[in-house]
Amino acid sequence: MLKRFAALLFAFIAYCSVSACGAGAGAASESEPAAEKIKVSVSFNALKEFAEAVGKDKVEISTIVPDGAEPHDFELKAQDLAALSSANVFIYNGLGMESWAQEAAAAANNPSLIVAEASKGADAIENTEQEEIEEHGQYDPHVWLSLKGAEVEVKNIKDALAQADPGNKDFYEANCESYIAQLNELYSEYSEKFQAAGKKSFVTGHAAFGYLCKEFGLEQNSVEDTFAEGEPTAQQLAELAQYCKENGVSVIFAEEMASPEVSQTLANEVGARVETIYTVESAEDGMTYLERMSENLKKIYESLA
Repeated sequence: MLKRFAALLFAFIAYCSVSACGAGAGAASESEPAAEKIKVSVSFNALKEFAEAVGKDKVEISTIVPDGAEPHDFELKAQDLAALSSANVFIYNGLGMESWAQEAAAAANNPSLIVAEASKGADAIENTEQEEIEEHGQYDPHVWLSLKGAEVEVKNIKDALAQADPGNKDFYEANCESYIAQLNELYSEYSEKFQAAGKKSFVTGHAAFGYLCKEFGLEQNSVEDTFAEGEPTAQQLAELAQYCKENGVSVIFAEEMASPEVSQTLANEVGARVETIYTVESAEDGMTYLERMSENLKKIYESLA
């Protein structure tokens, strides 16, 4: 890891040198300065949406992990450090989601950078598989995929923005409260529905919904593990098929980046249909976080009927 970041830092210095030359050539032609906004760099899409909801027109956000890339496996590049070198705030999820985050923040050589771990203070779920613990750490990182977890992350993001821009603290506080009210409205709607549901089990592409299950008293089973790694063996798939039959599972949920083909194979085996579920790691279908979570909850609830 140390060698990889040393190489990355060297590439970053070279990248900045080239960029500086290009910037110098065009600087004289710039006549009007851009409006001052807080520059925020986030690791992936869900955090971008939370930062936008709190910061609105007072923030300029760049996302490090591009849409379509799997955040668990993302490899940082020199240009990503360039964004951090000029940012006011860096927001990452934490709990092992971005193994590169702390070292990237240090390598960016930006002493004034405010680094915010969005999941700080969340009631983290501990991983139970030894291989996952050794590879990714002790905890399940998917906090943002529960509404109460999202509330924790939104509050931490609000605190980071207020620290970077104390003159607009009240603005960030008000936006934070407004967004949390929307989260709570959705939570209240589905808390009652799931409590009354006869079945509690559903099957996903990868085990990303532990916090949502904890929140609503549900149980997930999955084609892939918490970190979307490795397809199931023939025996594991047979066991999962048996689980589906025993629990009356009629829907297999699939995500684009977590073996949709295997989910389809499983669905064919047990006579179920495949439905899309969102992990909000990338921008998807032109929908907001709240729209995608609402759709997730609706589909899961309907699958329990």
